[in-house]
Amino acid sequence: MSDEAGEMLVVYDDPSDHRSLSLDDTSSTAESLDETRLSLETTNDTIPYIGQRFSTHDAAYEFYSEFAKRCGFSIRRHRTEGKDGVGKGLTRRYFVCHRAGNTPIKASNESKPQRNRKSSRCGCQAYMRISKATELGGPEWRVTGFANHHNHELLEPNQVRFLPAYRTISESDKSRILMFAKTGISVQQMMRLMELEKCVEPGYLPFTEKDVRNLLQSFRKLDPEEESIDLLRMCRNIKEKDPNFKFEYTLDSNNRLENIAWSYASSIQAYDIFGDAVVFDTSHRLTVFDMPLGIWVGMNNYGMPCFFGCVLLREESLRSFSWALKVFLGFMSGKAPQTILTDQNMCLKEAISMEMPTTKHALCIWMIVAKFPSWFNAVLGERYNEWKGEFYRLYNLESIEDFELGWREMVNSFGLHSNRHIINLYGLRSLWALPFLRSHFFAGLTTIGQSKSINAFIQRFLGAQTRLAHFVEQAAAAVDFKDQAGEQQTMQQNLQNICLKTGAPMESHAASILTPYAFSKLQEQLVLAAHYASFQMEDGFLVRHHTKAEGGRKVYWVPREGIISCRCHHFEFSGILCRHSLRVLSTGNCFQIPDRYLPDRWRRISTPSLKLLQNAPSDHGEKIQVLQSLVSTLVTESTKSKERLDMATEQVSILLSQVREQPVSLQTTREIPSFHRNI
Repeated sequence: MSDEAGEMLVVYDDPSDHRSLSLDDTSSTAESLDETRLSLETTNDTIPYIGQRFSTHDAAYEFYSEFAKRCGFSIRRHRTEGKDGVGKGLTRRYFVCHRAGNTPIKASNESKPQRNRKSSRCGCQAYMRISKATELGGPEWRVTGFANHHNHELLEPNQVRFLPAYRTISESDKSRILMFAKTGISVQQMMRLMELEKCVEPGYLPFTEKDVRNLLQSFRKLDPEEESIDLLRMCRNIKEKDPNFKFEYTLDSNNRLENIAWSYASSIQAYDIFGDAVVFDTSHRLTVFDMPLGIWVGMNNYGMPCFFGCVLLREESLRSFSWALKVFLGFMSGKAPQTILTDQNMCLKEAISMEMPTTKHALCIWMIVAKFPSWFNAVLGERYNEWKGEFYRLYNLESIEDFELGWREMVNSFGLHSNRHIINLYGLRSLWALPFLRSHFFAGLTTIGQSKSINAFIQRFLGAQTRLAHFVEQAAAAVDFKDQAGEQQTMQQNLQNICLKTGAPMESHAASILTPYAFSKLQEQLVLAAHYASFQMEDGFLVRHHTKAEGGRKVYWVPREGIISCRCHHFEFSGILCRHSLRVLSTGNCFQIPDRYLPDRWRRISTPSLKLLQNAPSDHGEKIQVLQSLVSTLVTESTKSKERLDMATEQVSILLSQVREQPVSLQTTREIPSFHRNI
């Protein structure tokens, strides 16, 4: 080893690289020609070469950085020889690939939470070395060592821009972001607005949502401990006013708030009926504290989102998600949903398999589709929209065999064999593609359009909050607002004159039982059923479109028991009978849909108040609430025709006379006003 090389080892100033980065252990300026594939004869000024000159070391760094960006990696300053103002001053600099070296082992600090982040360093040996020369009078910097051999995959042009070295927020953009934050909009909304302002495709800003959150975090001066105390105080105050409000939390070893979850009384009541299919959306964060936020949402019988609960977590880990799911089940008396939809998160996936072993887990399609612009826009170019249309077609197929065949054809047609996102999507197909999910009930939550109403609801209280306690208040206000809006929309739907399209007795029967939302779904199938032919077989019926000579769906019907099932699994998936089953029922002179195929969760009378009535409440306040709901339903049903209204008016008049004949309790009289003030 030369003296020069030995000196380099002495001044090795990055302990993380000791084990793997030995760029010059046996090299010198003269020897560097042997360790590079490029030489002084190189004429391409876009590629570093031995002897290349720069006026300053910063100019050399900028040149190498641009070269790295074109190649698919980024660089960082590694080490130096000499020091400005001492002896000969700074004489040599090393720039290395961002994946050079290995991660140093940090001493653990029990008092400080550790972030479980995987390092990108893998011991890459690519580098550029520059040395200062003064032969011609003025100092200049020359390339004396260069190696461009990487031990890792280089990124594509549309991916390299996401490396931290190339993500920057200009001063004007910072001012814009801070202005947006003051208005209370979410980081996602900020990104969409700035994309529109700059006329760039989604995902093509020079910074990411994480960069924006980090920027907002750097401007905050709030004391986290003080905020946590306020949050707990707020939850306790709500609990005092409403004993049915539920919340749970954990503290770390330093008695600081770690996780907290809560649910409102109305949410718990709604979950009892509509908690069969649930979305657990963990894609949001509280902007101010950059805390992962989980929101449980479902769909009621009128096709509207209903809020079930919230959780704030310190980190997205298996331990945190397991705690959140356990607490949620505790809020809901141990009742797990039949199905749960989430974002793609391996820790959450494992936690669900542990805490909800009987629940079918699937991925939210709209959370996947939201990432498509950044994944495929640059890769597919003008064919992006064509590909997206083909993806939706495959997503909605009924047959797994058709999906598998179509996927292969799509990959071949668009040349996506080696695309890592396509490979990953295919590997997870059983969690998102409908052909694999149709035998499970999802209440319509798998539709991409449903995301709009859910996101609109979440955004009512998810913005650039300034206080944790205020967030809980805003969430409660948003839930109350949604409940009020839902009641108004429910009343409007009930008062609508439903238009019958087929004239079939089954249609009018279903219209009198199902909510307008559910009936519209069934009506679609009834209209389609008229275009199908049914053929009786030995073990059931074969139903196919009248224009087809082959294929079809097998339907099994047991008239005596009122049981019917179809191989398309439409009823299992949506709770609505399919066109194939309806065609068989019609062929068999069935004039009413069997009761079991008009599920309670889609009926007009499927309300929390009816549930209370079925449970025979003994509490006086609960009985009044049930009566109010029955009166509301009576008014709704009576206004559908003149005959109904006349009959209801007559019968209620008789009932009211009978009620007035009953004795009055003084105690009961005093309780009623109090009850009305609390509802």
